[in-house]
Amino acid sequence: MTSRRSLPRLAAAVLGVSLALSAVPAATADPRLPAAPTVTEQQVMPHLRALQRIADRNGGNRAHGTKGYAESVAYVKRALDRAGFRTKLVPFTHDGATGNSLIADWPGGDPDHVLMTGAHLDSVKEGPGINDNGSGSAAVLATALQVAKTGLKPERHLRFAWWGAEEPGLIGSAQYVRKLSAAERRRIDVYLNFDQAGSRNTRQWLVIHDDEHGETEAQQAFEAWFAERSIPTFDIGVGGSDHESFGNAGIPSSGFSTGISDCIHEACDDLSNVAPKTERTSTEAIVGVLWKLAATTPRH
Repeated sequence: MTSRRSLPRLAAAVLGVSLALSAVPAATADPRLPAAPTVTEQQVMPHLRALQRIADRNGGNRAHGTKGYAESVAYVKRALDRAGFRTKLVPFTHDGATGNSLIADWPGGDPDHVLMTGAHLDSVKEGPGINDNGSGSAAVLATALQVAKTGLKPERHLRFAWWGAEEPGLIGSAQYVRKLSAAERRRIDVYLNFDQAGSRNTRQWLVIHDDEHGETEAQQAFEAWFAERSIPTFDIGVGGSDHESFGNAGIPSSGFSTGISDCIHEACDDLSNVAPKTERTSTEAIVGVLWKLAATTPRH
């Protein structure tokens, strides 16, 4: 989640939604599509424990410009490199410090139809940021590793991202999008963002609706996934995290959050601030929707 001055935007979005459950009907499974794998807590929680250890040995945080953030990037990159992804660091400078966002491409898929999934990896200086946003980063990493483990052969090209300096103002993602050519922007069908995926006491998932850019495919896929499991959802608009950088460039977005946690931007946003069951459910939702979207390309 972005800095405190951005929190009112998310809070207003949450307060402005209808409190009715999503009315999206359950989707019928297409037998031609590859089945999405099941995700266990043991496949995602170790990444959060690793991020906690990184923060513990680096002054209690993983903020932009710190050794804790650099070690966080290195941890994720090692896992992806071992799994066969093509990774690259995208450097940027903010507030006098150099940082990197991490981009990972899975070989194959139509390069003219990119399905991009991301989360911010940095914390604030006040704490380790394990829910905000180690939880989103770990869920995206676990999803990417499932792609590699199953040898998924997607129709669309799959790209994953871990953004730096989200907390001081969406710096890493904004710079990445800014440097894309017009043609490269057009190739991204949709960007999926995940921020705070493991909040305690979660009762509903906040699904991003990008009405301005007419994005319905991913949003409906998420709502259908949750509806099939009788999990309530709220609709929220675009803003407050890295999907805003993509929206500002005209790139459609979706994704979700489990809402602002009790310890946002505090030292108590540690491993105990994440509900493992919620984190697993979020990861399974990402996997399920990514598998569905990866199997087809949109008709233009």
